[in-house]
Amino acid sequence: MKYFNWLSPLQESGIFYKNPENISKTSPKSVLALALGGTLYMPANRQDFLELVTGKKHPEIGSMVICLEDAIGDEEVKLAEQNVIQQLKKIYQSVDQDECFPFLFIRVRTPEQMKFVAKQLGEAADLLTGFVFPKLSSDNVDEYFSSLIVITQELNITLYGMPILETADLLDKRTREARFNHLSERFGAYQDFLLNLRIGATDLCGLYGIRRKYNTTIYDISIIRDFMADVINYFARDFVISGPVWEYFGQSSRVLKPELRKTPFFEDYGEEGLVYRSQLLSEHADGLIKETILDIENGLNGKTIIHPSHLGIVQSLYVVTKEEYMDALSIVSQSSEHSGAVRSAFSNKMNEIKPHSRWAEKIIAKSKIYGVYHEKHSYIDLLTKQRDLYDHEQHEGRITDQR
Repeated sequence: MKYFNWLSPLQESGIFYKNPENISKTSPKSVLALALGGTLYMPANRQDFLELVTGKKHPEIGSMVICLEDAIGDEEVKLAEQNVIQQLKKIYQSVDQDECFPFLFIRVRTPEQMKFVAKQLGEAADLLTGFVFPKLSSDNVDEYFSSLIVITQELNITLYGMPILETADLLDKRTREARFNHLSERFGAYQDFLLNLRIGATDLCGLYGIRRKYNTTIYDISIIRDFMADVINYFARDFVISGPVWEYFGQSSRVLKPELRKTPFFEDYGEEGLVYRSQLLSEHADGLIKETILDIENGLNGKTIIHPSHLGIVQSLYVVTKEEYMDALSIVSQSSEHSGAVRSAFSNKMNEIKPHSRWAEKIIAKSKIYGVYHEKHSYIDLLTKQRDLYDHEQHEGRITDQR
């Protein structure tokens, strides 16, 4: 798959200094772990997987999780299992395997369900990039990963696991340290099969009867901020960690001051830009933008998504700026020969070769996945192009309906 493939060649050349590259499930795990972008979750009882997988409904989908767990009721599980199996088999049999697919995962309830679904899918399981393990803890980590390894051996395919950290024993300070120490050791044993770690902030908040509002980020919830700091401390040097979900979409009244400045929108797009800013504010997208920026600043990469309107926002923020890219190239090119510090290409900072080397390597990897903006371009340019695309599609749909 390729990010922003809905852009025309002219639009792409106008926005990107370096274009995004094609990424596949056979790419190195180190690349794939950074390439999930906004991961759209959807219940397993939906009937439109074909349109979603082929990009006909939401072309900006880069990765997708079909959920057999919390997104459906207990009484729906059997029907949802059959729905997923039948639809994925149909897609596997009817669609060109060279077609551009998002990275597909299934969130299961138990290791036994994972083995059942994989067996029923058979060769169609090759459509999957892996499985999501909910409520993973010391009690089930070995069962989940050993079951995944058995599946890969029996089907002779590559599959990855994505654990979600969201249980009470991990949040509770009295048990967290021991559990994290154990998980750190077990994750090391399964390193080749662990794609990234996900943080289940909604479940964790629910344990204490907390639900954040649209005017706060997850970093404003102190108990989750503390938990996330420990997750980063224990695991971020060895694994990619994804940011938690932003729950809000649609329009409602606003209480606190907006987070988006007017100037960038007006300077590039005039009054039309201010209209689009107002639309983002009415949908509380400024909160999502702020939280995603804080994710990136704290070393997280990727984000759980529950509404398609969030995909473009999150992924446009993962595009590397030209300044970051030039700094990273400078650091990487000198890391093998020099230490110390060098003046940045933009003459506004010092790049320290040793401390910034891992950051630079990550920026280079992200530049291949998400591309690099031209100087003075930003997420606003991508979002306005995406809005124009949807406005055009809705207009064409209205014309077709009238006919």
